Amino acid sequence: MIIWLNGTFGVGKTTTAAELVRLIPGAHFFDPEQVGVMLRHATGLPKVGDFQDWTLWRTLVVETVTRLAGQVGGVLVLAQTVLVEEYWQEIRAGLETAGIPLHHFVLHADRATLVRRIEGDTPANSPWRLNHLTAYQDALHWLSREAHVVETTRIPPIEVATHIAAAVAPDPA
Repeated sequence: MIIWLNGTFGVGKTTTAAELVRLIPGAHFFDPEQVGVMLRHATGLPKVGDFQDWTLWRTLVVETVTRLAGQVGGVLVLAQTVLVEEYWQEIRAGLETAGIPLHHFVLHADRATLVRRIEGDTPANSPWRLNHLTAYQDALHWLSREAHVVETTRIPPIEVATHIAAAVAPDPA
């Protein structure tokens, strides 16, 4: 099974992912951003503002996640912001074709909380991360349709992770 944590920067995806791996027996973590980091070192690819704009990134994420899930088994927890609906549809379709159960969660916090978290977290990256808040807000309508939205404004990551772990746990019946 795959648990994909989506949401904007500063919402707590990576921290929540770490808690999920700790809470769920046999869970493992993978960061799809690393596929983009790898591709940034390739020459000959077209210039893009975001590595997600490369079809190759989306294809390799599906392939990597599929193979990794087959290799490690259990639950694979991913934390990656995807704000372009067509990109999410492409990734979701690829994972569905691979036959891996996918649980998509969007971690959400109010804008003031996000600004405070971003500015306090990594000041060097703050402008880039802050500039994506509007894109996140614009994407929230389709994200709400595609995922379970989990409010994180006043909830610590361990509670968010506990909620998500309970939501994906198999029925004991």
